[in-house]
Amino acid sequence: MISEEELRQDLAKLKDIVIAHKAPGAPLATHAETIDGIEYQVFTHAPANLGELYQLANAAEDETFLVYREERFSFAATLDLARRLARVLREDYGIEKGDRVAICARNCPEWCIAYMGISWIGAVVVPMNSWWQGPELEYGLSDSGSRLLLADEARLALVADYIEAQGLAAIAIKPERERHFPEFHALLRAADPLSSEELAARGVHPDDAATIMYTSGSTGHPKGVLSSHRAIVNALYTWLFVKEVNEILRPELVEEDPEFQPAILANVPLFHVTGSHAQFLASFIYLRKFVMMYKWDAEKALELIESERISVLHGVPTMTWEVMHSPNFTVTDLRSLRAVQAGGAPRPPEHLAMILKMFPEQAIPGLGYGLTETNAIGAIITGKFYAAKPDSTGRPTPPITSVRIVSDSGDEVGNGEMGEICIKGPTVMKGYWNNPEATAQVLREGWFHTGDIGLLDQHGFLKIVDRAKDIVIRGGENIACAEVEYAIAEHPAVSEVAVYGVPDERLGEVPVASIMLKPEQELSESQLLQFLVDRIAAFKIPARCHFQYEQLPRIASGKIAKKALRQQALA
Repeated sequence: MISEEELRQDLAKLKDIVIAHKAPGAPLATHAETIDGIEYQVFTHAPANLGELYQLANAAEDETFLVYREERFSFAATLDLARRLARVLREDYGIEKGDRVAICARNCPEWCIAYMGISWIGAVVVPMNSWWQGPELEYGLSDSGSRLLLADEARLALVADYIEAQGLAAIAIKPERERHFPEFHALLRAADPLSSEELAARGVHPDDAATIMYTSGSTGHPKGVLSSHRAIVNALYTWLFVKEVNEILRPELVEEDPEFQPAILANVPLFHVTGSHAQFLASFIYLRKFVMMYKWDAEKALELIESERISVLHGVPTMTWEVMHSPNFTVTDLRSLRAVQAGGAPRPPEHLAMILKMFPEQAIPGLGYGLTETNAIGAIITGKFYAAKPDSTGRPTPPITSVRIVSDSGDEVGNGEMGEICIKGPTVMKGYWNNPEATAQVLREGWFHTGDIGLLDQHGFLKIVDRAKDIVIRGGENIACAEVEYAIAEHPAVSEVAVYGVPDERLGEVPVASIMLKPEQELSESQLLQFLVDRIAAFKIPARCHFQYEQLPRIASGKIAKKALRQQALA
């Protein structure tokens, strides 16, 4: 833990570095740009669109890019395949700029190539949730108005009848049976790649629509988040900015091993911004190897870290926890790791303590906060700052993102006061697809109202208290579920926990906890409640606890399915 004085000194140093990087003429300089009537700071030298981003790979064309099981593709081979798909889309399927094209498949090279080919010609990528069932897939195809679906065998089987009935076109990815849909690679082998001149003639503007990504909402139909090329590219350059600032601040720890190509373990679904943006698209900037897992498995992850010399272990916090608890952890060569990052869910402070103790010193821990609607940008924290503020998700991500906390009346509150977290910057979505009412509820004068409750402390670090809808109101007292979860997670027998509210005749609502215990550990409700007495206020202690040894259920993003747990508790 660093002292208050050391923290202040590092923050002052960080401020100077950020100012220097923003200076006119600097590679990561910014300038003011008016977008839809709102002025934002944007990166001056960033690619104008995703197609220009992909061409950064020409600097490392012979290096390995996509790795999936036994398959390996160089940067050059990947670009060639994406250009071939671009011609297929244009000439065989008549896809024009602005047309929606859906992808639905497990993580694989074809998913990445499809995303590139679609966006390169100015069409709109619709990444479909590969955990969806037939009716949900049909809703996504209908709501987005997609003209074409690229899908693997499992997903095609769910919607084949619907596609035929609607007269939609489809391309089969890795088919396992005879179908009348054209096969992905057969189409590409028969096509010539679009030339740079043909691609440039598409005239893709920074503010043209690039993606519609569906949120994993727990109620009602998911909403389609419409984002522009500029929003996505500026998100990627924000992470580059943070990386370069950290390298200046801690050069002794973040230096890459020259023996190995930078590499990231792709362990979360590509249909979420963590997978598509922070992992896949950012790899074009870092010229980084992108190693995809068939499915998440901690032992397989450790095997790949060693064999592929992974430099970045990323994903939801549970993944890092499972890796540290694997029996293979202590016998795996982790020297290549330079970062142990997480996003998508809070990381309990004791998980951070384990990371600092168990991983090599050069494997710097980090945590990010963002949403689909902000293209995963919001706040970020790493290294010594993270060690000093383990319950924080970091400072607003420099240099183009602003964060403020507002009261129920919409007024900005001071540091230390709780309220709704609002984010402004060029990475924020254009709006919800075909849903102006929902857009108006959350987008006001350039500020995206997240629905998350938090505060900025005296140093400007963001602390997320909870989702607004997840606060339990017990007898008029507000209880932040995350706070109770952190307290319970400190018990040595607890593996993971979710806290939620259930109706109570006397108090209106009471908190309930579902808890996964570690193998061979035992814990009773009375023991846990006694453990909590000195940690949180009495009214915050759960009224009931449900224990199990199986992992708590998840939604598609990897987050715990609190809605399902609440229904189980009520039943």
